Amino acid sequence: MTIDEIKKLIQVGEKTDVEFKESKIALTKDVFDTVCSFNNRNGGHILLGVNDKREIVGVSKDRVDKVIKEFTTAINNPQKMYPPLYLLPEVFDIDEKKVIYIRVPEGYQVCRHNGKIWDRSYEGDINITDHSELVYKLYARKQGSYFVNKVYPNLEIDFRDASVIAKAKKMAVSRNKNHVWENMSNEELLRSANLILTDPETKREGITLAAILLFGKDNSIMSVLPQHKTDAIFRVENKDRYDDRDVVITNLIDSYDRLIEFGQKHLNDLFVLDGIVNVNARDRILREIVSNTLAHRDYSSGFPAKMIIDDERITVENSNLAHGMGALDLQKFEPFPKNPAISKVFREIGLADELGSGMRNTYKYTQLYSGQNPLFEEGDIFRTIIPLKKIATQKVGGGNVSRNVSQDVSRMSLEEIENIIKDMIKEDNKVSRKDIAMILGVSEKTITRYIKEIPNIKYVGKGKNGHWELND
Repeated sequence: MTIDEIKKLIQVGEKTDVEFKESKIALTKDVFDTVCSFNNRNGGHILLGVNDKREIVGVSKDRVDKVIKEFTTAINNPQKMYPPLYLLPEVFDIDEKKVIYIRVPEGYQVCRHNGKIWDRSYEGDINITDHSELVYKLYARKQGSYFVNKVYPNLEIDFRDASVIAKAKKMAVSRNKNHVWENMSNEELLRSANLILTDPETKREGITLAAILLFGKDNSIMSVLPQHKTDAIFRVENKDRYDDRDVVITNLIDSYDRLIEFGQKHLNDLFVLDGIVNVNARDRILREIVSNTLAHRDYSSGFPAKMIIDDERITVENSNLAHGMGALDLQKFEPFPKNPAISKVFREIGLADELGSGMRNTYKYTQLYSGQNPLFEEGDIFRTIIPLKKIATQKVGGGNVSRNVSQDVSRMSLEEIENIIKDMIKEDNKVSRKDIAMILGVSEKTITRYIKEIPNIKYVGKGKNGHWELND
């Protein structure tokens, strides 16, 4: 920026991308609203030391450094400006007066100032936080293109793992025997799923990153996206490191299976009733949280996705292009598509349902599985937290049932079995006979025989709907 260019900006006056702030002896506080609105719109120019009448009043010479320091400190503070911005104010001497020039670029994320969303119009800065339609349109502008739609014209069709495509076809046909994929060639399938597109810059056709992530060979995936990884961790005994771990760096369809199997390996299938129907709440929860993190991740980020299971919760973290900040409210939540091409394939093969249903299903089955509500936190890192009962991760011999017992129940004394059962009931005072049987690895009939020998335990309710409790 030159002095002549600044004079031209002043001559033209304030408009959508130009704003004047007097700031003669102190920084005008609403300057941050303008920074936020410019960043959310198309960028813009801010001039400090110029008033609304296009007069150069100048910033006091002894205040210039303080004004710049206050400005740069504030915009780098994520508590004030989110995401933090890195702008470099310039000082110009015009007509023997100090003018501070600030260039604000267009942002790729929605910007907030003190938690509020600002947008720019000819009238100036507008707080649109509570205007859902305007907020939606702002996010739509920011989400005009998707990283996973990046085209690779030079990558040959042999990038694909034919066995994974065959697997996807089989899954789709098993859900719908007349599915159009059944008689398609592999290339036809990719085209029908919008996984072969034309590069808007080179005008050349090629497969997309989404296609590579879904159906690519492992070496093809790593060649275009070396940061691709999902880290599955089980941490109950060894809190500092882990008890078990699986680093998943394969295609998304096989990744889904690996992560589901990891969860099933370390989480017990508790006896859960939905009304009068026994449901597998554990697998329903795993399905939703695994498909969500694979389908809606921001793959442009190097942040490794994680699924961590401990004795209190499941925590899933993945990089995210945020559409808001903080905990999501199920009643007010408005879903936004993150990677439509991946989500579409997941829906076709039965790994996901319609947009927004995952959050509702996760609430429902978490309440059945653990009696608590899940937590969804949106930000640069999207975090899902599923609270667990202690019984969910307890294993005979795992050392986390109050003692390190042998896996062979037949070798235990009645006193040892009694202590295990009592500890389980203490931790969850409505534990079922099936839950206890599963943990000890014996039949429900055997558990009934054991429990009859234990004093101070009573059965409350009738049949399979009942549960064991300790007498006071």
